[in-house]
Amino acid sequence: MSQTPSSTDRLTIAYITAGGAGMFCGSCMRDNTVARAMHHLGQDVHLIPMYTPIRVDEEDVSEKTLFYGGINVYMEQTVPGYRFLPAWLTRWLDQEWIIRWATSRGIETDAKQLGALTLSVLKGKDGNQRKEALRLAKWVSKDLKPQIINFSNMMIAGTAPLLKEKVGCPIVATLQGDDIFMDELPEPYRTQCFQQIKQLVPHIDRFIVFSEYYADYMAEYFGIPREKFCLVPLGIDLSDLPTPSSGKDHTKRPPTIGYLARMAPEKGLHLLVDAFLHLRTIEGMQDVQLKVAGWAGKQQEAYVNEQMEKLEQAGHREGCEYLGTVDRTSKLTFLQSIDVLSVPTTYRDPKGLFVLEALAAGVPVVQPEHGAFPELIRATGGGHLVPPHDPIALAEKLAHVLTDREAARQLGADAAESVRTRFNSEQAARETVEIYRSLVS
Repeated sequence: MSQTPSSTDRLTIAYITAGGAGMFCGSCMRDNTVARAMHHLGQDVHLIPMYTPIRVDEEDVSEKTLFYGGINVYMEQTVPGYRFLPAWLTRWLDQEWIIRWATSRGIETDAKQLGALTLSVLKGKDGNQRKEALRLAKWVSKDLKPQIINFSNMMIAGTAPLLKEKVGCPIVATLQGDDIFMDELPEPYRTQCFQQIKQLVPHIDRFIVFSEYYADYMAEYFGIPREKFCLVPLGIDLSDLPTPSSGKDHTKRPPTIGYLARMAPEKGLHLLVDAFLHLRTIEGMQDVQLKVAGWAGKQQEAYVNEQMEKLEQAGHREGCEYLGTVDRTSKLTFLQSIDVLSVPTTYRDPKGLFVLEALAAGVPVVQPEHGAFPELIRATGGGHLVPPHDPIALAEKLAHVLTDREAARQLGADAAESVRTRFNSEQAARETVEIYRSLVS
């Protein structure tokens, strides 16, 4: 049972995160979860959103004050002279309802379109968003006065030197997919952003990651000294997750595969659809069902339609149920309706939030053998690994799992215990606070 720390042990934490332009973003959800858990441990946590409000399926604990409001940031970058206008004339565009209305029109954080803007934000007070940088620094240093500052990724850490000067406290950056965004940037902006980030690295005291793989990779990627990395559990909220079911009703429905992630090519839905089509040709697997859930924006509509058309052309559309975006309650119901989950990402995922959610609900997983997945599977014993980008191997492993659904249920149930012990949000928060405390002391 956690104990509330004394006033001398209580830390004031500025945790700066980036909104996902209206989509459910795994990084936002993780940031919100760990911030809420730190608050429950008695810490004074302020989750500060940048660009847009965050969107999560749990209780949103972020501040209502938005910094680097997406509309103003874009206008400062693209409209000559806009950044010199007085704040009273432009600040109204940072209102939450305006930002949410704008993002509902299909605005997305596509790196291919954001090269110049990303570079400018990384320059902090020397970029076109100087006014935003100074406003953030003033609020954090004068109103908040934190003992620790944590950026949720390096793309938003351009103000680190300014905050170091104004606040003088240790600064931490959580790395959770920065390379994925960076690798999508067009040249010459990608190279210039690398150069700018390497100038920011000395201002960051520690880098938090969720896997040894990502620590090793990002140490080389950004040129960060390996000793600056700290590994903490990813951490998920388990408060409303049902315990794994007994399995007595599993055989009363067809064997079912689940997909729960963003509808984007890099998440590998097309690979799972190909695997599903092959799976249905395997003896005994003709009745297998596929359930697909996750957020899709306007830019993903063509991709999703392409996958549904592929199923239609093959004569197997009736075997796939497309649920679209699901809220928290619907997500929990979804997890109880599947026998195995697979999100065969084409990139090396540094987190795997959906893996932990499935395992916590007692659902085993089949994932590609790259990124953080091997470490998660080894730590929990809750699934199987297959070669990346190989739908045939994926189909065969799914058939293996679904052939003995009772064994699959037991595999998931055993993993659930490990997740609840080692990957709960309170454990992640506790280890994060210990890192903060070591820096402050």
